[in-house]
This record gives sequence, C-alpha cells and structure tokens, in this order.
Amino acid sequence: MIGASKKGPLNEPTLVTSFPEFLKLFGDYLTKDYGNFRYLPHSVEGFFLNGGKRVYIIRVADDKEDDETKAVSEQSIIGEDSTVAKDRTGLFALKNIDEISLVSIPNGTSQRIQNALIAHCEDMKNRFAILDSIKNSNLEQIKKQRSLIDSKYAALYYPWINIKDSISGKILCSPPSGHICGIFARTDLTYGVHKTPANEIVRGAHSLERHNTEIKQNELNLIGINCIREFKEKGIRVWGARTISSNPQFKYVNVSRLIHYLENSIEKGTQWVVFEPNTERLWARVKQTINEFLTRVWKDGALMGNTAEEAFFVKCDRTTMTQYDIDTGKLVVLIGVAPVKPGEFMIFRIAQSQGGSEVSE
Repeated sequence: MIGASKKGPLNEPTLVTSFPEFLKLFGDYLTKDYGNFRYLPHSVEGFFLNGGKRVYIIRVADDKEDDETKAVSEQSIIGEDSTVAKDRTGLFALKNIDEISLVSIPNGTSQRIQNALIAHCEDMKNRFAILDSIKNSNLEQIKKQRSLIDSKYAALYYPWINIKDSISGKILCSPPSGHICGIFARTDLTYGVHKTPANEIVRGAHSLERHNTEIKQNELNLIGINCIREFKEKGIRVWGARTISSNPQFKYVNVSRLIHYLENSIEKGTQWVVFEPNTERLWARVKQTINEFLTRVWKDGALMGNTAEEAFFVKCDRTTMTQYDIDTGKLVVLIGVAPVKPGEFMIFRIAQSQGGSEVSE
C-alpha cells in the first residue's frame, strides 16, 4: 500500500506484519491536513482486521527533506522508475519486492494514478490491483470511471465504507481497498487464489457511503464494477468478483489470478531447462514436471474435471516447436487448463531460451 504517514522511511518498501507494528513505524491516523492520501493508516488497519498477515508499506511525500511534511501529490504517489533499485520512488519502488501479489493506493482514484497502478501490475505480471471508486460517486459517475480503465490485472470496488475511528469514536468514510485486500489475503490463505473473494463480510465496516440495491448491483456487475452491499441479516459483504477486463476469458477475479499464478509458477519452475540439450528427453522431463504441478493444483480444487486429463493438458514436442525454435535454443510448452469458473479452457504458451522466458495467451 502507498500513501502518506506521520513518519517512517520514504520510498522504501517496508514489511509490516501487524497494525501495532505499523503504528510504531509510521505513526497514527492522519487529519485532513494530509490531503487525499491520508487514508493509509485506516486502510492498513482494515487489511489486518480482514485477515491480512503481511503488507509492504511505501510512505511518500513531496518534500523529502522535511520529516513532517504533509504534502503528497499524485506525482509522489506514482514516483519515478530507475535502473537502480534504491533510486525508485513511489509505486515504482514496489518493483523491488517480488513476493507482492496485491497492490492498492487508498483513494488513488484519478485516472492517472489508476492507469499507473494497472500498468505496474501488467508489467510485473505477478500482482493484481485493487481499485477504489471515486468518493461519493453516483451511478453515472462510477460507470464513467469504469469506462476509462480496462485490464485483467485489476478490479474496481464501489462504494466507500463507513468505519469507526478508533481514537475519536466518530464515523469516518474510508476507501474500501485496504479492507478488500485483507479479504483477498484471507481467502488466499484459507482456500487459494482460485477461490472467488466474494460473499465475504467486510470486517470493520459500520455502514456504506451509498446503498446498492439489487437492480443497481446487477447493472454494475455486468460492466465489471464490484459492489459492496449491506444485507439486513448477513451484514456488509463484497458482492461481486469481476475484473475490469473487456476480455470475457478474464472477467472473473479468481480465474484471472489463477491463470497468472500458474503462468508465473510454471515459468519459474522450468527455468532449469536453460542450457540443457533441447531433445526429446528434455521435453519429456519438462512435461512430467508441469504435469505433477498441475495435478496438485487440480487436487486442491482449482481446476474443473473429474480426472486430471479433463482438468488440463500439457504438450511439449515437435507440434509445439518448429525446427527453427529447436535450432535457436527455444523450448515451447503448450498448456491448457480448465479453471473452476467459468470452466472454459484457457490456452497459454511458455517458452524458455537463453535470451529469457516468454509468456503468451
């Protein structure tokens, strides 16, 4: 998560494993003087309250010479990239940490910030963006915000939630992304990335900024806006699981994240093939390795099918590679999987060569 705080290291991804630890390192809740990105402490609290265990925090500020600066602009949030890891700032500093799977910027609702956040996730290919709706958006405003963004690496949540300030006891309207990240983490830890992070209670939510009726929810769900709804007997729950992708194959959060997880796991798990003799013997070993991995994934309930053969296939032979591929040291594997939902085969190719790995879908 990225935002403003009272203290702490600037532009340095810092691992936090509890809210008391965050308070010790970065300070307490922030006043309105800190501007649009003052929601970081409440969002981190919501993350842990909803089951999150580990979060990297990036504190940003416009004036890096003033430890108590309250000014935080969009440019500070987005930051600057560099070929030198320690010189990266803002969002770009998250490139230094490989294990991150979710990214959020509480109240980072401008098109510029959300485009940067999406671009970061698409570039890294191993993480997913949780996007906040613009505060106090009505139906037409949230639909307009949705129309400006499109990605299989992100999901949008609406509306904001009302929480109780632990110090003042007052009700505070807060962006939901921190709480949603906690729900994602809780679902991942309990079931895995293949489980839809929906129909889950938003712990710490007192009420909603706006109420979504079933009719409004159905309309928004169809265009990829995930509603948070309040039910009389079931409490406040996440009631949507769609990405903001226009690609129907990746319209569900769990399917998109599962495919990205499989791509990254298989890519890393087959890097040992580089510099090996590119022969039928190697192809058989690669196929066996991936088959064993996907069998475990299927047994965990992440794939459709009563048998492994119905759940996935792996091909690595002369039908997946040309003679030119073989001559130039490229090994190409064709993999098909049947995600739990919507249950259609999704095809992607992984190629390993001395020049690096490639993934295409």
